[in-house]
Amino acid sequence: MSRSVKQAGLLDRRIGFYVLCLVGGIAALGATITAMVVVGDSWWQLALAALLAVVFTQLAFLGHDAGHRQMFATNKVNGAIGLVLGNLLVGVGFGWWMGKHNRHHANPNHEDEDPDVDIAVLAFSAEQAQRKRGFFRWVVKHQAWLFFPLLLLEGFSLHAISIGAAVRREVRGWQVELVLFAVHVVAYFGLVFTIMSPGKAIAFIALHQGLFGVYMGCSFAPNHKGMPVLTAGHQLDFLRKQVLTSRNVTGGWFTDFLLGGLNYQIEHHLFPNMPRPHLRHAQKLVRDFCHEKSISYAECGLFRSYGYVLEFLHEAGAELRDTDRLAPSTSK
Repeated sequence: MSRSVKQAGLLDRRIGFYVLCLVGGIAALGATITAMVVVGDSWWQLALAALLAVVFTQLAFLGHDAGHRQMFATNKVNGAIGLVLGNLLVGVGFGWWMGKHNRHHANPNHEDEDPDVDIAVLAFSAEQAQRKRGFFRWVVKHQAWLFFPLLLLEGFSLHAISIGAAVRREVRGWQVELVLFAVHVVAYFGLVFTIMSPGKAIAFIALHQGLFGVYMGCSFAPNHKGMPVLTAGHQLDFLRKQVLTSRNVTGGWFTDFLLGGLNYQIEHHLFPNMPRPHLRHAQKLVRDFCHEKSISYAECGLFRSYGYVLEFLHEAGAELRDTDRLAPSTSK
């Protein structure tokens, strides 16, 4: 399969595509900011907050591609683009995200190794659920119902955690990251509070960051949530480890745009350096190979994928609900 992918040129760079995406993304950001200035102190700014959430997420997708060296040939150029897109424009630390995301790719859906299945407010297995205490335990019991509301906090969490990692000097180049963070924070809050009254500014920030978190979460959740969770001692080889823990989302060009190419999650995990526009071409090769080797290849529509996610989360918290239901009640 790897030979077929290479012979088809699917690992070749698509520099023109990414230059166009970068220009388009920055132009969209500039147009949105211009519209904010023109609209001024108006509640119509909330519509622009929703638009800005989409722009931020699309820029984050490009930062993801830069982190995987999908854009250009050298780590230096991809890294610089990642810092500009992540720290400066979106306000999410590129260095922190890279470390976290690399661990995820090495061991997807591994209960002990993948940071994406080590989340305080969620549990992805009955064992994880049983380890929760206090408020987090209550959240996990109802996590299927609370999943989408919790995503409203995801954007704030990404900002806080990544800035904290740079402040604690846990990332390489933390000085540069902090400078870019500072510019982002000053520009973002300065713009919002300059053109809007305090009440509208706070509403704008809450809506913008909330929808940014929802969009990010809805883009990443279908990829692995609801797929098998691995534990220590599993015997899966690289191919099966990547394929069996991943799910593709079917759809046309709009789904590709909406999810930033992450809908081809199986192909992306097998070939993380593959440029985004080549993933759909690699899909047939990968799917046929998996069918030939009798390896399950998971794919479904976008809304059905959310159904699988919610069903999985509901099942993971079932034991906690049953335990509480069967616990003897005490009365005075």
